[in-house]
Amino acid sequence: MSRSFSTLLTLIVAFVLLLQIGCQEQAKTPKEPATALAKPKPIIVQEQEKATTEADQPAPKITFENVIYDFGEVPSGTEQLGQFKFTNTGDGLLKITEVKRCCGVVAELVNNKKEYSPGENGIVKVEYHSGVRATTLSRQIYVISNDKENPNVELTIKAKIVPKVAFEPQRLQILLKGENAVCPEITLTSLDDQPFSIISFRSTRECITADIDFSMEATKFAIQPKVDFEKLQGASTGLINISLTHPQCDRVSISFSVLPNVTSQPRSIIVLNAQPKKPVVKKISVLSNYGEDFEIESVSSENGFVKVLSQQKIANRYQLEVEVTPPAIEDKENFTDELYVSIKGGEKLSIRTYGRYSTDSDQLAPKDSTN
Repeated sequence: MSRSFSTLLTLIVAFVLLLQIGCQEQAKTPKEPATALAKPKPIIVQEQEKATTEADQPAPKITFENVIYDFGEVPSGTEQLGQFKFTNTGDGLLKITEVKRCCGVVAELVNNKKEYSPGENGIVKVEYHSGVRATTLSRQIYVISNDKENPNVELTIKAKIVPKVAFEPQRLQILLKGENAVCPEITLTSLDDQPFSIISFRSTRECITADIDFSMEATKFAIQPKVDFEKLQGASTGLINISLTHPQCDRVSISFSVLPNVTSQPRSIIVLNAQPKKPVVKKISVLSNYGEDFEIESVSSENGFVKVLSQQKIANRYQLEVEVTPPAIEDKENFTDELYVSIKGGEKLSIRTYGRYSTDSDQLAPKDSTN
């Protein structure tokens, strides 16, 4: 055998041995499970599959016969009842989680039932007590449910309040001087010629009373109010409530205001674009509403943000120069205070102070860290 043939044979044997060793090593390496090799589905595909699954689920649907209930013309001071009927026109269980109401309207589910099967009917009951003044009103009610297409249904009630008893004046201005505080006569008139009686006459602090024959029945009353000056002291506003037997008007309410001995100009102190700890000087006049002489005993600040720099009496008024020092910002956009001016004789004038910080004031001064 020649040398070249012997060399070729040696190479072939070596190659076969290497091939066998490689196969044995590959056989020793464990195979990865098929699941580890599978690629995850793209997110968009997952969302599509989820949406498809949800779409296959039975869905509820709340359907109202009407979303507007118009009471039409209603008498003043009377209770009005209405209702909104609805049906679950979907295929799933309807669950109502809340009925939101506002502005004196009472709205609730009949029997407080909150779950409705497909095809089942329900009712939202509404109660409204009409006001005493002539007006056109519109109020909203919101029904919250698991209806995905319409989870927040807006319902509206409307009414035109037409008083059956007219009263004059609509508002009283009470003085602290003059005979009977210059309080005018109050008249009540039936607009539908329905006779009625007066059941009661009440006022804030009982500072206004009247002598009334409660057994009398008529279509018109003229009431002479009596003002108690002692009980009137310290009052600024109030209300007179007169209860009636009229079948379509059970009461009338008349507001009143009291003109104080002294007042301020302006009525309040306003500081805009305030900067923390940077004082602002303002001028205020305190004057008599009745042209009488008076004396300021003391001036105080509720929160200490306002102090009086000077006060000068000119005829029957005072000129005050005050300094407003905005406090350090404490995560607030504004600050308030009350300046009290005590008048000799017991009356106290309150002057509201309101300040709003500059939008960049938090960069002008740090929070007060001295405490």
